Amino acid sequence: MALASLGLALGSHHTIRLPLVFCVRKVRHSGSVAAVESVVEPVSLVKEEGGHVPVNKHGVAGRDSKGHQWKKLSSEELGISTKLISKPTKTVLNGLRRKGYEVYLVGGCVRDLILKRTPKDFDVITSAGLKEVRKTFSRCEIVGKRFPICHVHVNDTIVEVSSFSTSGSGSKSSCKFGNYFSKPSGCNERDYIRWRNCLQRDFTINGLMYDPYTKIVFDYMGGMEDIRKAKVRTVIPANVSFVDDCARILRAVRIAARLRFRFTREIALSVRELSSSVLRLDKGRILMEMNYMLAFGSAEASLRLLWRFGLLEILLPIQASYFASQGFRRRDERSNMLLSLFTNLDKLVAPNQPCHSSLWIAILAFHKALVDQPRDPLVIAAFSLAVHSGGSLFEAVEIARRISQPHDQSFDELFDPRDLDFNDALIDNVVDLAASVKAVLCKMTDPCYVSQAMSKYPQAPCSDLVFIPWALSLRVSKIFECVMRGMERGPVLRRGKKINYESLALGSLKEVRHVFARIVFDTIYPPNQNSKHFST
Repeated sequence: MALASLGLALGSHHTIRLPLVFCVRKVRHSGSVAAVESVVEPVSLVKEEGGHVPVNKHGVAGRDSKGHQWKKLSSEELGISTKLISKPTKTVLNGLRRKGYEVYLVGGCVRDLILKRTPKDFDVITSAGLKEVRKTFSRCEIVGKRFPICHVHVNDTIVEVSSFSTSGSGSKSSCKFGNYFSKPSGCNERDYIRWRNCLQRDFTINGLMYDPYTKIVFDYMGGMEDIRKAKVRTVIPANVSFVDDCARILRAVRIAARLRFRFTREIALSVRELSSSVLRLDKGRILMEMNYMLAFGSAEASLRLLWRFGLLEILLPIQASYFASQGFRRRDERSNMLLSLFTNLDKLVAPNQPCHSSLWIAILAFHKALVDQPRDPLVIAAFSLAVHSGGSLFEAVEIARRISQPHDQSFDELFDPRDLDFNDALIDNVVDLAASVKAVLCKMTDPCYVSQAMSKYPQAPCSDLVFIPWALSLRVSKIFECVMRGMERGPVLRRGKKINYESLALGSLKEVRHVFARIVFDTIYPPNQNSKHFST
């Protein structure tokens, strides 16, 4: 049952039709992976101009000291569509190409193009130096000291451009690569430069380069084979990779969740062994990585993986305590209310249509408030409607009373319907719920409270990590203030059924309230239940 169906004031009924990506990702070996399986070996011979390394009939161009076969694959046979490349990225590629420089797409965007997914963003690497890149574009600056790159501004978009001449030069990781790889004999200089750059990638499936002009995908790390097997594998040994950069642990979770890929045994062991090392990360970096997991359409799968590998009790101890109290096993395939809320969030966002972090933080706080004090489904319905309308409590209560659709009875966070015949009593309960959510938000930023979340489970690691800054917590709190203060002045009512994704990503209060209310309502009253929405 979509919120838009709840009366004229809230717009007309709207049935959410999921994009194909949501249908595909539920299958571990999706159609796109199967398609890759059919072209990894028999690829047309594509000879690079100026190349001296022989390429056999399978597209294999060489082999490094670890036995990785170098493959040069036809992007056409892989089914890569340049239509999925964003216009700003094409502008940057064409600008550098016209100057005579080599340009490639690199990293996760190539992986996503192969899997027929819309990339979250595009990374460009070029033979031009960063100063040459800056001269090529009128709005461009060099950023970063340890790993300098160019930010090219195209309209309202920033395209990141790195250079072969600076990428990874002098880095700690770069010095270590010699321990695991050596230069293959007989390779030409251009292959060697590309290969050295790919060695610095985190995972093999991110170590692919794509030249959209020659239509060649360069695979030096065995990334295509791991895509075919739906595996996440580090380029260098996992324990070394994660010690070198513990943020890769969180990126591994994010990638596996988004693609529904599996960890290699080596990664799985290293993640468990080194999970506590993520506490060394800057809190801003942790927030960024958590936002990548929860705001881009793979939140439910991310939470499952965080729980499975012992990371949830470190990053989100309050939510880990909930999983433990529910008797949720590490590999549990059941669901619960928290996972259901994030499943409904995942239906509405995507890598190219994310939400602001305030939305998923609001969901965490709302759910914790229900864990602490379960509520009548009618109260939650009226609460979500009041949030949606900007605090119109009487209208929310009147519409909520007309709901005849049964609620989901599997959640412990819901009471059986109680005697709330009088509107004043129902409104009092709605306001109390809003106050409870705001109180939870305060607790979520209190290290002392967070550190006690897992106290009932002495075998669990103790974590007092708070990565949600106070300013962001206050921003989330504003989502619910309208319920406590009543109808806000001005054009606060969010009309229409379509989501404005630009506003949602920026954290527009009206848009975040609209989507939050929609998620909560569709969790309590699942839209797939075939019954009338209102009594007549």
